[in-house]
Amino acid sequence: MLRAAAKNHRHVLPLCDPSLYGEFVEHFEKNDISDAFRLKCATAVFEKTSKYDAAIARFLSGGGNLSLDLAKFQDLRYGENPQQNAAFYVRSGAKPFEQLQGKELSYNNLLDLDAAIRLARAFAEPACVIIKHTNPCGVAQRNTLADSLRAAIDADPVSAFGGIIGANREFDGKSAAIIADMFLEVIVAPSFSKEALLVLQKKKNLRLLLTGELPDPARGGQSLAVIAGGLLVQDRDNGRVTRDQLKCVTKRQPTDQEIADCLFAWTVAKHVKSNAIVYAKDGATAGIGAGQMNRRDSARIAAAKAKEAAETNGWPEPRTMGSAVASDAFFPFADGLLAAVEAGATAVIQPGGSIRDDEVIAAADQAGLAMLFTGMRHFRH
Repeated sequence: MLRAAAKNHRHVLPLCDPSLYGEFVEHFEKNDISDAFRLKCATAVFEKTSKYDAAIARFLSGGGNLSLDLAKFQDLRYGENPQQNAAFYVRSGAKPFEQLQGKELSYNNLLDLDAAIRLARAFAEPACVIIKHTNPCGVAQRNTLADSLRAAIDADPVSAFGGIIGANREFDGKSAAIIADMFLEVIVAPSFSKEALLVLQKKKNLRLLLTGELPDPARGGQSLAVIAGGLLVQDRDNGRVTRDQLKCVTKRQPTDQEIADCLFAWTVAKHVKSNAIVYAKDGATAGIGAGQMNRRDSARIAAAKAKEAAETNGWPEPRTMGSAVASDAFFPFADGLLAAVEAGATAVIQPGGSIRDDEVIAAADQAGLAMLFTGMRHFRH
């Protein structure tokens, strides 16, 4: 009956949702039910009945059909490049964030924003992440958010310019003071203090976004990727490794600090494009190598980043000295491991599972490293 009424909406007004009642009363009292409102009501009917039909089809097919219930959240100025049109769609009724100030968000901003939120929520302690082109360039967790932010910036001050900051705690006045003179695109946090807003409102183009409560990183669900000819659908990578699940495969056992740094580096590596190599020391990244075609190059790039950070900050040596290094997948050859040794790493965390594991373990033993296997891979393509 609703569908029939919606098809004949010029003469019959279908009211399928209580959210339309108030607007209907206003039109009714004026004795003027506009064509625009009639069309709005008809559209609401077909949206509702299409969801119902999709649910039936999904049930009858045993889950073989996939339907997406998405509504446009906002139009974007353009896509990845000015010649591409773009819009942001969300699940019907969802409100992913609230923008407090700043310019309109771009397509690329939103991709980086997603990466920032995903990584920031992965930490229980106060943490800050800085994202560039969907990869983290600096990550740290400390006792306070301001200390975390300072350490994250110091990890790669050159790349932090023009980045997106993600925080897992309220962004406070001390944190705002640290970035008062920096050029940034976006800051996303669960909330902002009044003191922070007083500082940040002077940067009118800086986008400030509220996420509210950050979702549980261990939650289930699915992720989608558009490819030529269709969609790829997979479960979210919500796998986590605890200290008790680690397996030491070398003669030397890691120290407590090395284990902590290994787990920190492992958490970050999960959010870095493959091939991913992450050096970490004292709860902060020391160097990150992302998206290379072989793991050895990722290790060398991460070490070069650490050396550059040391020169920029005036440190006596790169923070890779005495660091832990994480690899998102196994080392297929010992050369990637040896590049980490050359950079100064003393502990390694990796999935294991290569046919050359024995060769890699022998190289670690010869170098005096401690190496932990997780038994879990975290590719991010």
